[in-house]
Amino acid sequence: MSAPALRRAGLIAVAAAAMVALVAGCAEAPKVRLPEVPAAPAFKEARGPWVEAASSAAPAIVHDGWWKAYGDPELDALQQRLVDNSPDLASALARYQQARAATDSLRAAQSPTLNSSLNVQRDRQSERRPLRVLGPTSPDWYNSATLGLDLSYEVDLWGRISRQVAAGVASERAAQADLAAARLALQTQLADSMLVLRGLDRDNELLADAEEAYARAFDLIDRRHQAGIASGLDQARAEGQLESARSQHRQSQAQRAVMEHAIAALVGANPSSFSIAPSKRKLTMPVVPTGLPSTLLERRPDIAAARERVVAATATLGVAKTAYFPSVMLGGQGGFQTADLGRFVEAPNLFWAIGPTLAFNLFDGGRRKAEEARAKAALDEVSERYRGTVLGAFQQVEDQLVLLDRYGEALEAERKSVDAAERSLALATNRYRAGAAAYLEVVTSQTAGLQARRSAVDLATRQRRATVALVKALGGGWTSSENP
Repeated sequence: MSAPALRRAGLIAVAAAAMVALVAGCAEAPKVRLPEVPAAPAFKEARGPWVEAASSAAPAIVHDGWWKAYGDPELDALQQRLVDNSPDLASALARYQQARAATDSLRAAQSPTLNSSLNVQRDRQSERRPLRVLGPTSPDWYNSATLGLDLSYEVDLWGRISRQVAAGVASERAAQADLAAARLALQTQLADSMLVLRGLDRDNELLADAEEAYARAFDLIDRRHQAGIASGLDQARAEGQLESARSQHRQSQAQRAVMEHAIAALVGANPSSFSIAPSKRKLTMPVVPTGLPSTLLERRPDIAAARERVVAATATLGVAKTAYFPSVMLGGQGGFQTADLGRFVEAPNLFWAIGPTLAFNLFDGGRRKAEEARAKAALDEVSERYRGTVLGAFQQVEDQLVLLDRYGEALEAERKSVDAAERSLALATNRYRAGAAAYLEVVTSQTAGLQARRSAVDLATRQRRATVALVKALGGGWTSSENP
């Protein structure tokens, strides 16, 4: 080739390279922009989770096995059973595995594709076929055998494939965070259900004691009535109080049974063969460290999932933008083709072809523009969902902090109410025995005392449940580097 021709070829190559660089610059990937959510320097209601003075050494919730701080061995065993057998958790794991497989499928597009084919057939061509092979003297019947390889590779000049992979990776991370969120939700649901069950154990214990005490009181009043010492009104009041306590006891037992069935389904057990023995163990009231609001964005798996979906949607928008640029395919094919099956793999039967393909969509009726608009709207949607998830997270933490604090104050007042009710019952009983008061005062004091004790148990249970909800609101023990 002459020098002028070489110079012209060089100029053409430089111009082509400049054009490719210019177009590639136009196809620059959009930047990931997360919506700004203002974060306060501290949680407003974080005045310190209320803890009894006697429990100043209460254990703090830790990330690894946070439920162990409640001091219930049965809960520890059930948490492990949940991980092993929960159908909901297995379903969430399967969804993550689907996302991971989808990402692997997208990564495969970055590699060349090699296909092979083998075709052997007996053909008959029409006698009047236009442009018959070898003309009119060609045979009507012939054999045809082809062994071929087809190689293709798309040159990712504009980043379309790499952005598809980036969107897939972000979606996979979102699914991984979803799995962590599902695990945390199930773990907190199990812990909450067990706290309710243990609260019902304590409630049943109170009602059983009350039923027994009221039964003794009714027997005493009944004997006094038969002896003419107590009135029929006193007898009726004692009987009514006994039956009321018995009714409440049966209702509480039913609630416990229903809760036990729910726990069985949660851990993947058959409720017909599952049971949890009642326990009188006093559960611990743990301390839940809240940290700073700014750390909440890194501690919650649902926020991480929402963030990754913004990343995926941004990459998908970039993919839509690359549709305006041509695609470049490098392809090649080759193999053997013959009509003589006995002499298949021979040099004269070899065929091959190699060369690039440039494809560009000149007109599509606005389809690419519509796809870009759809991708932009999808990005706006997931961005607002991210913002809503963050705001909801702050709300949930503040809600549980205020419940924890107010329930603590209410429980302290309720325990004082229990003490006052016990003093009132002692005074009413002495007055009745001395004949200075009717049995109504005793019944009223007994009823008030039982109600105060049950309310104290209920408040203690609700306060512990608020700690579980706070653990969930803070993200539990999840970290962004956690693997399923």
